[in-house]
Amino acid sequence: MYKIRFVKEALFDIEDAVLWYEKQRIGLSYDFELCLEAGIDSVLRNPDLFQKKYKKIRIHFISRFPYGIHYLVEKDEIVVIGVFHTSRSPKNWSKRLSL
Repeated sequence: MYKIRFVKEALFDIEDAVLWYEKQRIGLSYDFELCLEAGIDSVLRNPDLFQKKYKKIRIHFISRFPYGIHYLVEKDEIVVIGVFHTSRSPKNWSKRLSL
């Protein structure tokens, strides 16, 4: 079984998305969190299932929301480097690849 670790910036990504969705409609952030949790569970169950996009970075796109979980698989650990909106350019977050 893999352990999962979120880098600090990934937690900020999630917090920003949750706050934004809650401003859009009360309770929508809860829906986002449920979909994100389901996506994380999918990654934990089978991390090699999802496509490599950038170097060693894999992406799992969550359902219902335009966000992807960007992660690395390192031995027995999954490192989530970001939870990004699909419209964001990789240039905006490529500095995280040096983690």
